Amino acid sequence: MNSRQRLRIALAKGRLYQPAVACFGRAGVRLDPDPGRRLLIPSSDPAIDFLVVKPADVAVYVESGAADLGVTGTDILRESGADVLEPLELGFGICRLVVASPAEDSWPQRPGGQTARVATKYPRLAWGHFARAGRPVEIVTVNGSVEVAPLLGLAHWIVDLVDTGNTLKANGLVERETILTIGAVLVANRASQKLKLDQHLALMRRLESAESAAPKEG
Repeated sequence: MNSRQRLRIALAKGRLYQPAVACFGRAGVRLDPDPGRRLLIPSSDPAIDFLVVKPADVAVYVESGAADLGVTGTDILRESGADVLEPLELGFGICRLVVASPAEDSWPQRPGGQTARVATKYPRLAWGHFARAGRPVEIVTVNGSVEVAPLLGLAHWIVDLVDTGNTLKANGLVERETILTIGAVLVANRASQKLKLDQHLALMRRLESAESAAPKEG
């Protein structure tokens, strides 16, 4: 098949990678287990290639048209504000984006009317949440372990992803508010979906069938 007719799908490294590979596998699209040094990874379907990129880059590749489709989390997608289509929720990677603070904190007030400092990997989403609530905050953008920020005095509160909540508890933090429920989604380039509509729809039908047959998380 001509390379222009194939679908190129971006997958995110990290927590969504293996569930995404399993989802495509159930849909009959298996990645080459030994791609060598190839950046474009062929699959068992001659009409589909994959590329594996950093989570924050999935939406960039899809929006630009370098990839036709991608799998990413709604946390990263909302944070990026990328102009892409979201035709399908994939049913895995479910967690929450929350506000948390130390258990002994005088939530939501700060002593002496201090402006709360909030450490997060999601400055856009955090700022929007507090702005809608009319609560002035100072956002501290971090890329490492957010939970340690209150312990070290870097921030009063944090905004981060939570699944079981065990990491929060281990660091003396309490979940205060939920900002967003997160899940993995299939995203599509707008132009590609028009030009390759039949291929997009056929793949989505396969993924929907695979999702309905898969064991549900939790």
